[in-house]
Amino acid sequence: MTRRLLVAGLAAVLTALGLMSSAAADTESWHHVPVPAQVRPQAALNEAVAFGPDRAWAVGADAVGRDAPGFPLVLRWDGTHWQRQSLPRTGWQGELLSVAATSPTAVWAVGRDSAGGARLLRHDGRTWSESRPPRGVALTKVVAGGGETWLIGSRDGTQALLRHDGRGWRDMPVPPGAVYGLHIRAADDVWAAGTTDSAAAVSHWNGQEWQQTIVYGYPRSAVGSVLAVSPTEVWAGGTAGFIGGPVGRPIPPLLVRFDGQTWSRVTLPTDFGSVTSLAATESGALGWVAVSRSQKFGPPGTFPPFVPGPAFLARNGESFTEYSEPAVPGEGESSVLRLAPVPGTRTVWSVGRADGPEATFAPRILRFGRAL
Repeated sequence: MTRRLLVAGLAAVLTALGLMSSAAADTESWHHVPVPAQVRPQAALNEAVAFGPDRAWAVGADAVGRDAPGFPLVLRWDGTHWQRQSLPRTGWQGELLSVAATSPTAVWAVGRDSAGGARLLRHDGRTWSESRPPRGVALTKVVAGGGETWLIGSRDGTQALLRHDGRGWRDMPVPPGAVYGLHIRAADDVWAAGTTDSAAAVSHWNGQEWQQTIVYGYPRSAVGSVLAVSPTEVWAGGTAGFIGGPVGRPIPPLLVRFDGQTWSRVTLPTDFGSVTSLAATESGALGWVAVSRSQKFGPPGTFPPFVPGPAFLARNGESFTEYSEPAVPGEGESSVLRLAPVPGTRTVWSVGRADGPEATFAPRILRFGRAL
């Protein structure tokens, strides 16, 4: 009898442990995903785009050194692993800065070579190939949405915006100041995040002209990411500039929201850092805010006075849930966090560059969801 009770008790314990392990495996959280072994040291990722659970792209550069410009880097997710992609007839050195797509057969990536020249690549669903960039334009970003594809860059030191009209790239009017990010809902519904000489600004393109609004009026403030949910709900994120403060004090993050009439600042559960990316949920609402170099004031007496803050903020209705960046052995935190939600799922990718040993850096890929 005693033996039977002991065996039954042990079985119950093992069953409970199994259930706990299963529950832990099913818990959604941020996980580190390794890059392919073929990626060389001193690599960095700048942006990603996803089409589904088994198809995503990430771009950047690898083999970057103090005196070496590195080589363009393209990775593809196949549902199980990230794999490095070959770039036929692409022999230049440099990096890819941005990637976007209107469909799996119309993927664009922009970059620059070691001489500062603009590079434009396209994937047609089978292979990557070089495409002729707009003449005289230094490209920094490509953005797609609403069936549209736009480029952000500069020409002779002046901001340039270009739209693909199905045949080529056509110059578009530019709002005052600088544009760092776009959200495209349609050809006549484009939102631009940026800055003027003295304030953070968001502009709206209605198909005929830009209408610009100062969204935060402190010097050195700027927004680089914008997410338009509807005409009465638009979000923008960046950094809130300020005057004064202790020497070495980091800049506070900035998140602002438009309700159809006015822009207002939204309080974040972190004191310092930069909002580097916004991502939508499956329904199109704001789902994630990424804050690089996130820090909070520590308890009284803490030295230095800051402690790490949340790297990711999940928004659910009116509140945020904080998530820390998972620790990676031998590496520090990410200096860049770029979000790429997976359509039709709750999964989100984050790519960027992390601090490495002895002032080096390393590519960083993170994934929110259940463990693979």
